[in-house]
Amino acid sequence: MKKDVIIACDFQSWEKTKEFLNLFTEEKPFLKIGMELFYAEGPQAVREMKARGHKIFLDLKLHDIPNTVKKAMKSLSNLDIDMCNVHASGTIEMMKAALEGLTKADGSRPLLIAVTQLTSTDEQRLHDELLIEKNMDETVMHYAKNAAAAGLDGVVCSPLEAEKVKEVCGNSFLTVTPGIRFEGGEMGDQKRVTTPSRAREIGSDFIVIGRPITDAPDPVEAYRQAVNDFLGEK
Repeated sequence: MKKDVIIACDFQSWEKTKEFLNLFTEEKPFLKIGMELFYAEGPQAVREMKARGHKIFLDLKLHDIPNTVKKAMKSLSNLDIDMCNVHASGTIEMMKAALEGLTKADGSRPLLIAVTQLTSTDEQRLHDELLIEKNMDETVMHYAKNAAAAGLDGVVCSPLEAEKVKEVCGNSFLTVTPGIRFEGGEMGDQKRVTTPSRAREIGSDFIVIGRPITDAPDPVEAYRQAVNDFLGEK
């Protein structure tokens, strides 16, 4: 799958989502469905978006015992999604179970990636609240290597860590990076952020952008700016 900009559709209902998607009369952006929308609307939100021609990243960040995650992924495999994820902190065994559950009888499956550390987590919280003694860079790289060992396709990480992930896991190992803001934009609750153009330079394969697009005065123009900055396209 080629590099792309993914819009985080963090809306409370399908109606709000549909209003947003109706703004796009030419493009069919790659979309992320997170917990907010999926818990409100369920699998039907996925089906509606796929019917409109969008690729879907289902961002539920599964993290449970291996057998539970395996069964959950088997259920999700029936949806026509293009990408989904788990938490890398769930262990290699759990990630392997997720991969097994997601893979259909014919061997096909969506991309499976693992969350390393949330971009809202900074170094101090890593140490003080999560009691992880290693620094952020070491922790993310260790989780990325675990995901690679489990057979996953890549990780979710800060764009600031994407280049190093490629160095330790190989260039074909995907980096999906939230924490993207336009130059001069508000950081919100994100701590480890960068711009679309800088994310391109340091190795992101997919950038995930939410509020800088969804809350923009002109969301379509904001999306086009992100595509131009990240992919060099207009």
